[in-house]
Amino acid sequence: MTRDPSVPNEERTVDTGAESADERGNSGLLHRRSYMKLAGATTAAAAFTGAAGADDDYDVVKAHGQVVRVGRGETYENKLIDLTTGNDFLILIEGGDSAVRNIGFEGLYRGGQFMISITAGSGDILVENVYLGDGATKEGASFVHGPGAVFMHRNSNADVTFRRCNVQGYPNNGFYCSNTAYGGSVRFENCFGKNNGVSTFRCAGGNDEIVNCVAYNDTTDYGPGYGGFIETSGRPVWVWNGGTVTIRDSHFADGPYPYAMVAGANGSPGRATFESGGYRGTIQRASGSSVNVASGVSRDPDLSIPDGVPTSAKEAASGGSSGSSAGSAAEDEPADDADHELPNVVVFDGDGTGDTTSYEFVVSDAVEPSTDDDATIDDAAEVDGTHASGTVADYLDAWRFAGEIERLSVDGDAAVRVNGTEVDPDDFDDVLENVILIDGDSSDATRYEFAVDGDVEKATVDGASIDEEDTIEDGFVHGVVADWKDAFRFSGDLEQLTVDGPGTAVQNGEELDPAEYGPDLPHVLEVEGRGTPASYEITVDGTIELDADADPDDDATTVSGSTVQSSIADTTQTFRFSGALTDVTFTDGEADVFLDGEEIDVSEYGEHEFLPHALVIDGTESDDVSSYAFEASGSVVASDYQGASIDDEDVVEGAAVRGVVGDWLDAYWFEGNIEEFTLLGDAAVDVQHNARNR
Repeated sequence: MTRDPSVPNEERTVDTGAESADERGNSGLLHRRSYMKLAGATTAAAAFTGAAGADDDYDVVKAHGQVVRVGRGETYENKLIDLTTGNDFLILIEGGDSAVRNIGFEGLYRGGQFMISITAGSGDILVENVYLGDGATKEGASFVHGPGAVFMHRNSNADVTFRRCNVQGYPNNGFYCSNTAYGGSVRFENCFGKNNGVSTFRCAGGNDEIVNCVAYNDTTDYGPGYGGFIETSGRPVWVWNGGTVTIRDSHFADGPYPYAMVAGANGSPGRATFESGGYRGTIQRASGSSVNVASGVSRDPDLSIPDGVPTSAKEAASGGSSGSSAGSAAEDEPADDADHELPNVVVFDGDGTGDTTSYEFVVSDAVEPSTDDDATIDDAAEVDGTHASGTVADYLDAWRFAGEIERLSVDGDAAVRVNGTEVDPDDFDDVLENVILIDGDSSDATRYEFAVDGDVEKATVDGASIDEEDTIEDGFVHGVVADWKDAFRFSGDLEQLTVDGPGTAVQNGEELDPAEYGPDLPHVLEVEGRGTPASYEITVDGTIELDADADPDDDATTVSGSTVQSSIADTTQTFRFSGALTDVTFTDGEADVFLDGEEIDVSEYGEHEFLPHALVIDGTESDDVSSYAFEASGSVVASDYQGASIDDEDVVEGAAVRGVVGDWLDAYWFEGNIEEFTLLGDAAVDVQHNARNR
């Protein structure tokens, strides 16, 4: 699961709404805003309108929506891109054997797309001495994660080197390069990233490398373009599906999102070898993923900016660099605190009131306590992501924030002022008073769902991450956790809760017993025959079982974990399940299907055809138990093909499967190809393409 995330299957999108933007559909990211809306395009070789300073050997280019196209063999260099216009600007690298160097992006970026996109089909590409350190806001983006810095498209098979690049404060990835899982490679040398959302270094291919680089997330600001979205929940490194990524002499640190590195998500494993350097935080390994950390890797990372990395736009454009790694990244930032203050102030003033006033509020971007209006910082006040709370009596609390106040609750007589103007708390929606935390377990995935009779929204309480795949609809929520946490704030009462797996649910600090909130399998599915034979397959994303009172033909019905295969004529078959109904497919005939008492249109569920290929693991001729693991490029479902058994102990997670066989058969239907297969033992393995047609 793409953690967020999300984005891009967060990765799901560039994490494009999913998040994702997962790796399967990112080729259109460049077109989130149509090029038809851009003011113009030019090639890198063309003369560019701009002005060079008298003592500066670079051109100043004002952003007005243009696309700079870098073709094969071309170089685009020594430009200072002025983003203070508030408009888009894109460097599109279309050809190999090309270079982009000495480029400084100056000012807070308010557009909606990536700044550098790579679509070149082949060849070597060098991106060198680039400054993208003034950050970005989400205001110009049409999708959830906002703009990103660098994106490598899936259709690119180029070998790209990023050298001495500085990327900070981009909500939608610093270097989004995990499409190397499908071709090409990426190498990061002496690069620096800070407070980038989703991830800073995102890569996948077997030839990908991260060498002498630094990335971390914290709650400080970045660059002279202050005012953007401070991303505290990104991953310094995210290794996606593909070969093994090599990391050397690099240093990473987690922020409020407690992972320095994440390997894999959404059923797609990631692999890395961390040979030297250091990290703070934990390393999250999704199912099937591996990160081999050498014994010499330190747990005390050096977060200094690497030698040669430019620390301003002008420095990059002129071909210069910081030249030194002395001091931490935070120390290298401009010293003027006024440049870093959050632009808005909210004050809770209890002066003259006789009683204590408690308050809570939620902002859209970032918040921190301040000493405005001579306020003192109260150690008892709390900040959790974009949520803040505290109490005042005959004194005042002040907070600085970015974005807008989305929710505000005040219990007492204290006055509330925003940017010096008194406001009425009744004009704001109340803060959602309850918190439910779903705490995963590294041993297996946990599916959950719950319903409340009020409002509900995702939260970052207690280190939880925002996952774009978790679904909220009319007070009903469902999602999945493994070795991470999901959290939600809600109003009203918790009416129903199902936890399917080893994870736990906690509400307002108290662990919940799901049995007190309805059945483990809360949904009812009925298949009603029409008098003629019909065969079908049903899949849910939770667990499904025969209803206790049902009496189907045992020979015709197979139930396993999340899947049912059966046939019916003039009877009704009833099942109970958790999670969501994801697929209903009829291979012969038709029947009526009812979900929780309401008839459904089966054409709205799933792909409506059985998977074509079969994989059979046969242990009947072996004296010992065999274990196996494999991954397909498409969907996978357990099957009773050729009389195989369906074992609840065998695990199917997305397209990845692991299990064991003794003196029996295991079988699976799948689409696409078998990408990886591992067998320990003597079982026979048979792959039958288009098996249903035999």
